[in-house]
Amino acid sequence: MKKALQLASVASMIDQFNIPNIELLLSLGYHVDVVADYTNPGNISAERSEELIKILKRMGANPIDIAIPRSLNPIAIGRAYIQVKKLLSAKHYNLIHCHSPIGGAIARLAAKPERKKGTRVLYTAHGFHFYHGAPALNWLIFYPIEQYLSKFTDVLITINKEDYHRAKNKFRAKNTVYVPGIGIDLEKFNKTNSGNIRSELGIKDEDILLLSVGELNKNKNHESVIRALGKMHRDNIFPHNLYYIVVGKGERKKELESIINEIGLKEHIKLLGFRENILDYYTAADIFVFPSFREGLSVSMMEAMGCGLPVICSKIRGNTDLIDSYGGVFFTPNNISSIYKAIKKILKIERDDMGAYNRQKIKGFDIKIIQNKMSKLYSPS
Repeated sequence: MKKALQLASVASMIDQFNIPNIELLLSLGYHVDVVADYTNPGNISAERSEELIKILKRMGANPIDIAIPRSLNPIAIGRAYIQVKKLLSAKHYNLIHCHSPIGGAIARLAAKPERKKGTRVLYTAHGFHFYHGAPALNWLIFYPIEQYLSKFTDVLITINKEDYHRAKNKFRAKNTVYVPGIGIDLEKFNKTNSGNIRSELGIKDEDILLLSVGELNKNKNHESVIRALGKMHRDNIFPHNLYYIVVGKGERKKELESIINEIGLKEHIKLLGFRENILDYYTAADIFVFPSFREGLSVSMMEAMGCGLPVICSKIRGNTDLIDSYGGVFFTPNNISSIYKAIKKILKIERDDMGAYNRQKIKGFDIKIIQNKMSKLYSPS
C-alpha cells in the first residue's frame, strides 16, 4: 500500500486546513499518518483536539502526536526532529506533505535520506513570514532558511500570488506552483442557519453586526479595530445599533477585554471565544472585518465571501488576492484612523451588491477546483 504523511506543527492547522487533503490522499489509495502536536493544539480547544483525533481515525487516518514547536526553540526543535526522522526511517513514505515554517523545516531536513529512495516531499507555505513590508528581522531569519530548504522540496505550494512569484524566481524547488488555499465547500453555505445567534447576543434584526474571526493574537490585530470603534465613540459618531463580535480564542483575551472596558463599549463589543458553528455567525453578520498584519490566504475571509458578506480588511498580501473595490474597503492595518474611515465608509454605502459580488467571485476558489489541482500534485508524474 502507498503511504503518505501529513505533518503540521499543531493540531489546529490539521483541523482548519488539511482535512480535505487527508480525505483526498485516502481516496487515492494512500495509508495516511497525520503528525502534529495534539497535546498543545494551537488555536482550538483541547476538547476539539480530542475530537479531531477521533475524526481522523474514523476517516481511516492515523494521528501521531509529536510536539513540533511553533517558536524558534532549539531544544524543542531538536527533539521533534529526532522523532520525525525516526518515523520517516521506519515508515518509508511514498509522499510527505508538510506545513508551517518549523514543521516544514523539520520534515524536509529529516526527509533528505528518504528523498534519495524515491520519497516525494511537498511543502505548502501558508504565507511566508517575509513579504512586502515585513519587518527586516523576518527577512534576515526566514528568507535564507526557506531559500535553503527549497532545494530539498519536490513541490513548493504557494497560496497567494506574491509568494508564488518570489518563490518561483528566487527559490530552488523542483516545482513551484500556485494553489489558492484549500478552497471552500460552497455547497455547505446553502445549509447554514443563523438560528438564534442574534437573539442570543441581544442584537436585533435591524442592528448592524460586524464580525471578525481569528485567533486573539498580535498578528490578527483585533485591537486596532477595537480602538477605531473607541475613536468613533469618543467622536460621538458611534451608532447606537452597531455591534462588533470576535470569534476566536487566544492569549490576548484579557488584554483586549481591558481595552474594551477602557473605551466604554463592553455592551457593543464581545469576544466570544471558539465556536464550532462558525457559519451561523457569518450568516448572522452584516459586515466582515479582517484586520491582520500578515496572512497567506484567509479561509475565514473566503467563508465570509461565500456567505455573501461585504468586507473591510487590511490591504496586505493574500487579502488583495480575494477582495477588490467591488467587494470591500481596504485599510492600513497599523493605522487606527484608516480603520476608522473604512468603517465609516462601509456603513454609509450600499452593501448588498458588494456581498453578492463576493459570493460570485469566491466560486473560483471552490474546493472542487482546488482538490483537482492537489490530486495532480499528489499523483506521481
